[in-house]
Amino acid sequence: MKDIEKWLRDYEEEAIETLKAFCRLPSVSTDPAFASDVRHAAEFVANQLEKAGFPIIEIIETNGHPTIVGEWCNVPNAPTILIYGHYDVQPPDPIDKWKSSPFEPVIRDDRLYARGVSDDKGPLSIPIAVVAAFREVRGKLPINIKVIIEGEEESGSPHFAQTVERLKDRLACDLVVSADGAMWRADLPSMTVASRGLVALEVSVKGAHKDLHSGRHGGSAPNAIRALTRMLASMHDDNGNIVVDGFADTAKPPDPAITTAIEEVNFDAGKYFDDIGAPRPDPLPSGIELLTLQWLRPTLEFNGIRGGYIGVGTKTVIPSEASAKITCRLIAGQKPDQVVADITQHLEAALPQGYHLEIMRRGEGSEAFSLDPELPALSIAEDVLADIMGSRPLRVAMGATIPIGAVFARHLGVGTIFFSFSTSDEDYHAPNEFFRLSNFRSGMIAWARLIDRLGRDSK
Repeated sequence: MKDIEKWLRDYEEEAIETLKAFCRLPSVSTDPAFASDVRHAAEFVANQLEKAGFPIIEIIETNGHPTIVGEWCNVPNAPTILIYGHYDVQPPDPIDKWKSSPFEPVIRDDRLYARGVSDDKGPLSIPIAVVAAFREVRGKLPINIKVIIEGEEESGSPHFAQTVERLKDRLACDLVVSADGAMWRADLPSMTVASRGLVALEVSVKGAHKDLHSGRHGGSAPNAIRALTRMLASMHDDNGNIVVDGFADTAKPPDPAITTAIEEVNFDAGKYFDDIGAPRPDPLPSGIELLTLQWLRPTLEFNGIRGGYIGVGTKTVIPSEASAKITCRLIAGQKPDQVVADITQHLEAALPQGYHLEIMRRGEGSEAFSLDPELPALSIAEDVLADIMGSRPLRVAMGATIPIGAVFARHLGVGTIFFSFSTSDEDYHAPNEFFRLSNFRSGMIAWARLIDRLGRDSK
């Protein structure tokens, strides 16, 4: 591997300049005003794959932004991995909070600052550079490699599952390795082996057919805000526990390795509340309790509420309608359809007389992801990280949702390893997003060793 690693070290400056060019493209998938920029970013990625040596590259059209598929498969009797990443980014707002232009990359203190540099342009650029290294140094790969790179991850991947299903024969592989994701802490090697699923709803309660004068009708007319807030409050007990019948009945126990990681990371509960600007509860829960809630328990959260007059001053009305946005993070075993059914049944039962209820589902949702702890490739990836970072990584969960793991498991029947060199403190989705160039360098070495090991261990 010394020849590959030397080439990567010599290539480092050029790789950083290529990453800068990538980050200059404002590929914001959520805003139609950036549609042409998203397209240019897709073309940029396709061009980089061609330069890296992929003989087959195609930009696949969807009903939204395009997906890029590449193939370099000419190693008989060797495993095939599918590399996943995304080229779209979050909006840069608020612009005034950035210390430098979000789409003009700047290096400060060995960190590259730009929108999307950590999520996911920097981590995605790493395996592309590594494939180029194998081509330049050895003229071939030790394994078969396919790639699928989408342009809608930051807008909820609305067309990704159907694209994978449509291309499942072409994408057939033994393993998915994701360049997206993140290590939990910069000072702690980790492998994400589980993430929570997601389902989203909007609940609307209607009383009278129009807003009414609160003096003329107060006390007699139905108040939609009062009805809705009582219904929402009925979904949790006084300690915040979810009390919707059936909600978590099908939940499965977590991987014991995740529980071990929670016990070993010494999570500081007090600092957590200080960092988010919330008062410390009394009594203060332990770090173990907090991480267990964040990683291994389902949630039912109210994300927004609307009703009546919310402008300046007072308007004396009884609102005819009120609504709330709800999202639920799901754990292994929970099904989005069943969760929606359970919530619907609860709200219907809690609806006061004289009101009309409407529940609108936002998207299909996604199941939780969990990786088979006995997957051989997982152990190989952990060995590589241990060699690179000096200690064996912890197996951690993610409270957020990365739906691709469930998508690949359902349509391709394979597991997904998250092998990203982004870290969770790099302000992705926020102003001043950055990517540690030290992780960029070590990530290239790690990906090269991973690909080499997967090839050697298959013989």
